Amino acid sequence: MAAPQQLSRQDARRIAVRAQLLDASRPVDLLDTIRRLTLVQYEPTASVAPSADLVLWSRLGRLYRPEDLQRALASHVVVELRSMMRAAHDVALYRAEMRAWPGENAPGFWVNASRWVEANPALRADILQRLKRGGPMISRDLPDEKCAVPWKSSGWNTGRNAAMMLEFLELSGDVAVAGRLGRERRWDLAERVYPDDPVVPLQDAARERRVRRLRSLGLARLRTTQTQLEPMDVGDVGEPAVIEGVRGTWRVDPAALAAVRSEFAGRTAILSPFDRLVFDRKRLVELFEFDYQLGIYKPEAQRRFGFYALPVLHGDRLVGKVDATSDVPASVLRVHRLYEDEPWDAELKDAVHTELESLAMMLRLRLVV
Repeated sequence: MAAPQQLSRQDARRIAVRAQLLDASRPVDLLDTIRRLTLVQYEPTASVAPSADLVLWSRLGRLYRPEDLQRALASHVVVELRSMMRAAHDVALYRAEMRAWPGENAPGFWVNASRWVEANPALRADILQRLKRGGPMISRDLPDEKCAVPWKSSGWNTGRNAAMMLEFLELSGDVAVAGRLGRERRWDLAERVYPDDPVVPLQDAARERRVRRLRSLGLARLRTTQTQLEPMDVGDVGEPAVIEGVRGTWRVDPAALAAVRSEFAGRTAILSPFDRLVFDRKRLVELFEFDYQLGIYKPEAQRRFGFYALPVLHGDRLVGKVDATSDVPASVLRVHRLYEDEPWDAELKDAVHTELESLAMMLRLRLVV
């Protein structure tokens, strides 16, 4: 077994920043950006802008407009799968898992969901037939009178039989998100949405997904806290590494490791709270030593940095947050407060202001600081 690569915290940060396309070498193409990131999360909170727009704007800058993403989704060049937007041809890496759903060693929730689907064959068949005849529909337009066993949960999904059936039919590859009507998903048969690419065998697909995940993150834990939507660990792909001052062993992308000694050119970027650079809060603290708390899940009195704080990246450091709100009726992007984690010099202040002006331009709003 090869000895782990020795990395400084700065090395690790720069690997992560480069991998997430946040260094000075900006990408120029929307689809290529999504492919290289592997995913862009759909998150409906739009205090400033939908997270997907913030993520893509922070990479593409003035080249990006929200309608670009909407066109890509409408033409199914980009698709939404499990609340993640992905290049459509990447779905081939998920089709074998869909066919095997819920699969071996599945979480108990998925096993129970699969049994519920099996207990409701008439509801399943009715939904598929209605979609086949009528095309894309939202869940509330689909009746559930053919449900034999109502869905029960400990939360607000109890009795939402058609909506839950659609969720599980997406996991099994029968239906897909064809677009959205506001925040509501419009469902259609998967064969009308996903490309008809050859299905990658299950084990090969799982490994390729880990390889791509590591490539997009630069470095990650062998194992870490699991999330419902997308894993953050990478298994045994890549090369082992240890980071000075950080406990445990990491995995690093070989291509990123080869570039670690090359000159690093950073830039200033304002990020979505759901950006993959900052999404893994444990990694965020370990690599960037960044004090951050998202306010949308907190009562107002407990919010430290406002409702929807946007992290500020400068070079390979996270240096502060922006508390801002889009006031669409007033046509204003209003910045309430800038939090400096360390004193900002005039150059950094100018760079943050320039990014805020670019953000306001993307949103077609006037900037008010």
